[in-house]
Amino acid sequence: MTFPRVTLWLMLLVALLASGPMLVLAFGRASLSTEWRTATHRPTGLAPDAAMHPEAIVQVYAGRAFNWRGAFAVHTWLAAKPPGAERYTRYEVIGWYAMRGGSAVSVSDSRAPDAEWFGAKPQLVRELRGAAAEAVIARLPQAVASYPYPDRYSAWPGPNSNTFTAHLGRAIPELRLALPSLAIGKDYLPDGRVFARTPSGTGWQLSLGGLFGVLAGPDEGFELNVLGLVTGIDLARPALKLPGFGEVP
Repeated sequence: MTFPRVTLWLMLLVALLASGPMLVLAFGRASLSTEWRTATHRPTGLAPDAAMHPEAIVQVYAGRAFNWRGAFAVHTWLAAKPPGAERYTRYEVIGWYAMRGGSAVSVSDSRAPDAEWFGAKPQLVRELRGAAAEAVIARLPQAVASYPYPDRYSAWPGPNSNTFTAHLGRAIPELRLALPSLAIGKDYLPDGRVFARTPSGTGWQLSLGGLFGVLAGPDEGFELNVLGLVTGIDLARPALKLPGFGEVP
């Protein structure tokens, strides 16, 4: 096959994959009219009340990214509460913190663990309670400190908020974290690596700078990444993985 023909087929493949996000925009599942100054960050009731649940709790959330980016990707974060704690702490990367010359890594209890992300209601990706949550919480400080890109942020292909959450998954195997296929940046491997364990620790992936790659494992299923647009299949929780739409049962 000649080089021009390969280029043509690649362009057609990208156009097909990009049709998913375009349909998401067309049907209003991602908003273009949200103003960041007035966007809401209200609690959504997904996090157990800390006062009524004294056990340790760890939750991972994903919410549609702000504005048009929400047609392509989600923003992910981890929230944790040790036993007896009155508040949750959120662990996430926020891009504009790095733009101001600081660290993009945010560890804070000032926002609700299950808050909307600029008006987008999050989905609960992973939850651990009791001893399993305590084991994860014990390793969080070291995992956060070892994140290699605290002063760098790039929405595409990474490193970004999803790169950080994927790093926590790889650094803490007890978390067994399978991130959504819309978490662009999760496949951005540190230090130019090409091969790595998947964030859940149950499979393996090949990734070229987060732009092209393939992933397979019991928890993640199978994913093909082309320019950050992921398609695949989840066998553990039967679903297709489609760009823009994510997991479709």
